[in-house]
Amino acid sequence: MRRDIAGPLAGATLTTARTELDYSPVALMPDVKVIKIGGQSLLDRGRAAVFPVLDELVAQKDKHKLLLCCGGGTRARHIYAIASELEMPTGVLAALGGYVPRQNARMVQMLLAKHGGLFILHDDFEKLPLYFAVGCIPIMTGMPPFGYWEKPAETGRIPQHRTDAGVFLTAEVLGVKRALFIKDEDGLYTDDPKKNPSARHIPRIGARELLKSDLPDLAIERIVIEYLTRSRFCKELQIVNGLKAGQITRALEGEDVGTLIHQD
Repeated sequence: MRRDIAGPLAGATLTTARTELDYSPVALMPDVKVIKIGGQSLLDRGRAAVFPVLDELVAQKDKHKLLLCCGGGTRARHIYAIASELEMPTGVLAALGGYVPRQNARMVQMLLAKHGGLFILHDDFEKLPLYFAVGCIPIMTGMPPFGYWEKPAETGRIPQHRTDAGVFLTAEVLGVKRALFIKDEDGLYTDDPKKNPSARHIPRIGARELLKSDLPDLAIERIVIEYLTRSRFCKELQIVNGLKAGQITRALEGEDVGTLIHQD
């Protein structure tokens, strides 16, 4: 005879939608600023681009709790290309691609060590309250820890959950309202501004409208926009230009610079 533990899900198969639970998730650390430093857009550019960005972030460390996540960039694209040509499955690409943003995070940590920069792994996530309490700047890879268990993409073999997705999921689990993405452009445009000078800047747009518009060049992973439509905490994504002095500071202060993608 099977014994059930009393509860609203006792004996449930968990394969159908259940409405018996009054689910109100807890915002763990809603005051944290979850920030992505772009790989190809910033880190690959070297000293000239990276140092001013880090200086601006250090200047804000005593005002805000900063959690920095690093992108992969060109080297990640290189490994994706090689592994795809070798016909590796998506899970292998995700595992291989995760090494590059981790290397970038280690380099950023070393540059910020004198300011309390601390490299952390996904397993260190629950130590964030301690790190912030002692004045550290935690730095981690933006890649989510799916690795070999990455979901198959709808098209192609490239993992759909890359560093943008990891940053968004980090913000969501912490209960942060807005995730900040530091890129090399002023946000979204109607076309690639590097190729089309007449492309118009999009200062603000809803997630569903953005998905429907199907822009030819999207500065953020599409899966992130899809998740934004049903997130519980992270309701906004902000993309700013790290190559323009002051934009990061203004964004951290709550200004709607760059492009703001909202849930509604």
